[in-house]
Amino acid sequence: MFVRDQWYVAAYGYEVGRDLLSRTILGEPLVLYRTEDGEPVALADRCVHRRYPLSQSHLDGDTVVCGYHGFTYDRTGACVAVPGQRRVPRTARVASYPVVEQDSFVWVWIGERERADESLIPRAPWLADPAYTTVSGMEPLAARYELLVDNLMDLSHETYLHGGYIGTPEVAETPITTEVDDKNGVVHVSRHMADAACPPFYARSTGIEGRITRRQDIEYHPPCLYLLHSRVAPVGVLPNADGSDPDGFHVEVVYAITPETEHSTLDFWAVARDFALDDQGVSDFLRESNRTVVLQDVTALNILERVIATEPEGYQELSINIDTGGLAARRILQRMRDVRS
Repeated sequence: MFVRDQWYVAAYGYEVGRDLLSRTILGEPLVLYRTEDGEPVALADRCVHRRYPLSQSHLDGDTVVCGYHGFTYDRTGACVAVPGQRRVPRTARVASYPVVEQDSFVWVWIGERERADESLIPRAPWLADPAYTTVSGMEPLAARYELLVDNLMDLSHETYLHGGYIGTPEVAETPITTEVDDKNGVVHVSRHMADAACPPFYARSTGIEGRITRRQDIEYHPPCLYLLHSRVAPVGVLPNADGSDPDGFHVEVVYAITPETEHSTLDFWAVARDFALDDQGVSDFLRESNRTVVLQDVTALNILERVIATEPEGYQELSINIDTGGLAARRILQRMRDVRS
């Protein structure tokens, strides 16, 4: 069951333009576009007449003209013209959805419209900050979104699934600390490594030679946004007592987790860095490396989805210390579902 009264990422801002974009979120087919003034719009992707997808249609100014019979809709979803008659049926309307563009993402509210509150959108400010350079992408999963949450909350899998990219033995060997902010519904998981091998992801992008001090601080805002605050530096190079950190390399990894259907997910990923800002070679390397890591996760989670589909009812899994963050996330997600059930 989905958590419906929440904001979800439907697209990156650069994906939404004057071409009609089709996306499915929480089982709802949407069509997205920008008005001539540049404002993003999200409508239900079904003409009321014969259910033809509006995403397969065309824009006329700020209206969408159905490519099948010409029913025409304004940005509010109201039908403003039908073929062969002047009177537009009173019920000729498609759903429109609240939309907010923030931190390079286009967020859409799928739940009850009167509950949509922009202040509830979690922030990822680095993605639109000129002090950072960002690479990004999106990969679809043929797996339920909860599996992606589990995956991201337990980074020990980097050692085994992502060796040669971001994983080293120390990630799996180092204990984690987990804190749950019940008031704000946020899960924090931290892993600090004082002396670790430097994986290629950081060695090639930062130029660090030798071993590193490495921090991974997770901040999960259920159900939709995951932040990984990552810091690396040569061994012994720590932040200053006043909190400043001019000698560290900082990477903000962002995942927007958008359920598409009960068994598929849109995995929006972004990597923002505060070093080598104008180095296109570093950008190209980080984009390709992180996409490879994401695709490794996609392959594993798609396999898991198929395995779960064949399990007998009541199958019990084993959890250990590394799962505390993921289990806390599961509890919050279930509580959010229960509120609306």
